[in-house]
Amino acid sequence: MLHEEISYLEERKLVKRWPGPWPALTNLVFTLIIFGITWWVFQDPRGIMRFYTPYVGYNYCRWWLIILIWMAYTFDFWPFKRNWVRNAHPLQKGLVLSLMSVAIMLVVIKGFFEGVLGNFAFAYFNPEQLQKLPGLTEFYATEYAAQACMMFAVIASWISPAWVVALEGQPWANDKQPTKGFSIWLGTFCLSMIIYFMTMHNHMGILYYPWQYFTSICPPYWEQFAQTVSANFHVAWIMCCTVVVWFVEGIWERYPFIAIKTPWIRRAALFFGIIVISVSLCLFFWYMQELVWGEAIRGHRRDAAPDWRWLHVGETAIFFLVPALFIQFYCGNWPNKFSTSVNILFRTLLVIIGGTLLYCLYYQYAHFLLGTQKGYSHPQQFPMIPTIWLIDIWLINHWFMDNWPGWKMERKTEADFAKEQRHIAEDLTVTVGMYPGIAVGIVGGVAVYFFILWLLPLCSATFTLVK
Repeated sequence: MLHEEISYLEERKLVKRWPGPWPALTNLVFTLIIFGITWWVFQDPRGIMRFYTPYVGYNYCRWWLIILIWMAYTFDFWPFKRNWVRNAHPLQKGLVLSLMSVAIMLVVIKGFFEGVLGNFAFAYFNPEQLQKLPGLTEFYATEYAAQACMMFAVIASWISPAWVVALEGQPWANDKQPTKGFSIWLGTFCLSMIIYFMTMHNHMGILYYPWQYFTSICPPYWEQFAQTVSANFHVAWIMCCTVVVWFVEGIWERYPFIAIKTPWIRRAALFFGIIVISVSLCLFFWYMQELVWGEAIRGHRRDAAPDWRWLHVGETAIFFLVPALFIQFYCGNWPNKFSTSVNILFRTLLVIIGGTLLYCLYYQYAHFLLGTQKGYSHPQQFPMIPTIWLIDIWLINHWFMDNWPGWKMERKTEADFAKEQRHIAEDLTVTVGMYPGIAVGIVGGVAVYFFILWLLPLCSATFTLVK
């Protein structure tokens, strides 16, 4: 297999510099230090630039995530030469590529959304245009414009990696860069725009009085089912899609979809399977809130309000993405010594435990460490901002810096590629002998579901997380 025929991320082999857990612990400390410094400089309400307004900071960290995905997954580090990406020092690569990602982010937000769309298509993308409306202050104009731009990023953060992971980059997978990159980029951008019009544009139409009946569907079509006119309903399931894409790609190794041998069936099953899993997860997180806090009350302004609860579904999902990426990036997708299904089961359990612990720690201590508001439903409490900010830093460390300083990069050999192919052919194949295990797994999954339904109200009555 020629190295030029595959992406840089697929051709590299990350080798630990030291045995045991020391590389993972080193990188954790290293990235947390960077997180703390950058959070204080750019986001912290007590810091220097104070982008956490909250939507301005949310917009930036969300679009930064998309740009990183475009650079690594979509364009495979084009226009940089492959030799430079292979041989440059990780610190040099991390600095250069990070600065480039920030520059592209500013061009997209300030140039395209605010400058082009905000002046020639949709006024709500541009704060200056919004301030022409009677009674709309500069603060709310800025927040509304940032919210609209951020909502597009929410969709793109699902579609962009899903096209590469689920659809395997087709129908342009065999093209060379930059043709391949621009084709996938345009395809995902256009699809994201269509989904934006159908999910988020109607939300922007109800933010102004009177409602914009002639430019959007008011009230939105999801009102009766979701019990809210807010697009937080769509944020909920789309955020779950974003999380599940990385579950499938990382801790689940695209299993069991990868066992489907017919390419178009495998791609379609994986793409729509992600959506089905995500909607199921979304509704489960909603039901969890009803078990803990009681039935939602339309018109309520705090944690009983349906619009906030849909938002909290997405916030809850992102807490579980953090440990999933840590396991994938810094733990070698541990464990690996059992069968594929058992490995995936253990990884998923670790993610559930890690996500739950992170959720509890965040609501206990985040207001001290990050300068955010205490409590669940304060209008300036957005846990997705610090969690995605941390994920951005981990993506830079893993993609741009090859897990430096705990790891060093080597190129895979033909033996490494052959081992990966054997793993796909043997370990990731569903056989007849697995059917009893599958049946036991289904029964066990149902039992765990009802156990959680019994446990949540008990925990809610016993423990008070936020006082």
